[in-house]
Amino acid sequence: MRRVTWMVAVVMCVALVLAGCGMGKKDAGSIVKDLDHVMGKSSSYQASGSMILNTGQQPQEYQVEVAYSPDHFYRISLTNATKDVTQIVLRNEEGVFVLTPHLKKSFRFQSDWPENQGQVYLFQSLAKSIIADKDRQFTTDKDAYVFDVAANYQNEQLSRQKIWLNKKSLAPTQVQVSDANQNVLVQVNFTHFEFDAKFDKDYFQMERNMTSFNATQTMPTMSDVAVTDADHPAATGDKTVTDKNLSATGGQSDQTTGTKGATAGATTGTTGTKSTTGTAATGTTASGTTSGTTSGTTKTDTTKTAPTTTKAQSVGIVEPYYLPKDVVKQDISDMKLGEDAAVLLRYKGKYSFNLVEVRPQAKSVALQPGDIVDLGFTIGVLTGDESKDGARTLTWTNDGVEFRMFTGDMPTNEMIQVAMATDGQSGK
Repeated sequence: MRRVTWMVAVVMCVALVLAGCGMGKKDAGSIVKDLDHVMGKSSSYQASGSMILNTGQQPQEYQVEVAYSPDHFYRISLTNATKDVTQIVLRNEEGVFVLTPHLKKSFRFQSDWPENQGQVYLFQSLAKSIIADKDRQFTTDKDAYVFDVAANYQNEQLSRQKIWLNKKSLAPTQVQVSDANQNVLVQVNFTHFEFDAKFDKDYFQMERNMTSFNATQTMPTMSDVAVTDADHPAATGDKTVTDKNLSATGGQSDQTTGTKGATAGATTGTTGTKSTTGTAATGTTASGTTSGTTSGTTKTDTTKTAPTTTKAQSVGIVEPYYLPKDVVKQDISDMKLGEDAAVLLRYKGKYSFNLVEVRPQAKSVALQPGDIVDLGFTIGVLTGDESKDGARTLTWTNDGVEFRMFTGDMPTNEMIQVAMATDGQSGK
């Protein structure tokens, strides 16, 4: 009898120890329920960390800051760790803003961004991908639950993602997004994540984020070159492209047409003076990064900016390292956008498109209705309608250079691939 009592006591002690250690371990289903509950609370959060993109010829690292309030306000800051250049995306009661503070540029939209597209650094996107994937794979790490789920991003090359969640708070600690060959293309490491964060009243306001930017930090070398107008060359090919999507404050709406190069601008635009014949592209596949688009409308900034007399300077040519299959570079020409030197690269073949590169003046630019495109290393703006006449423009800024891609026939996913292939390329 004494022996039986002793054995019962031992069993009870072991059961208590196992319960205290969590061995009645949680399974994937119970964790998903907890995660759904955390999302349902609509709690604010603030996070920071690093993002590494293995999508170009060299890895690119960015510092990421994310803030979210229960009002569905967002602030996302991406800083290139090497160049110390920051871009900010805001969502508040006035709409969605894309800010490039060192260029003093802002774009304003009315849209649902970023809630209708997945973003690798947003808690909501990660949680939704775990909850939605019924074929999710689950394991545990020392201090984290690890989920392997489908990647829900626009870029088709991003097929799977592994997400580490802190066992106590369910906050994400790490994300790895891979292609079909299990190559990690995007990695995010969160060094800080705080639920129920408190923010100042103006934390999500555009004015604060533009004016509080540290003007003494490193800037791209030619970012103060003047842009008094934004004249757009049309894409080459069978289709005539008319683009009226961009207008610089103090200038007229851009409008150019044609099939063989740039037409004269609204004020002083001229065609190129030198050209080089391109070689055939090999159709090399560029690795992708998180990208998404959202629809919206903009309000035009009516603030006038006085023209500057800064002398126009030449632009180093940045050529994308990826081109769609059966597309070749036709030529490269010098041109003018207003008073400023620019470069026009024309491509033809299966698809035809033009790429204009210019170093913009530090001033605001307003866009007509369009979509925000997350290129990973920067935020771009896509205007036009692929389902109608096919004429579209993709605009983005990187390393002090403003890029504008025009096409009448190239699919949007190919436009994004080409845009991403300019990252990390030095001007020639």
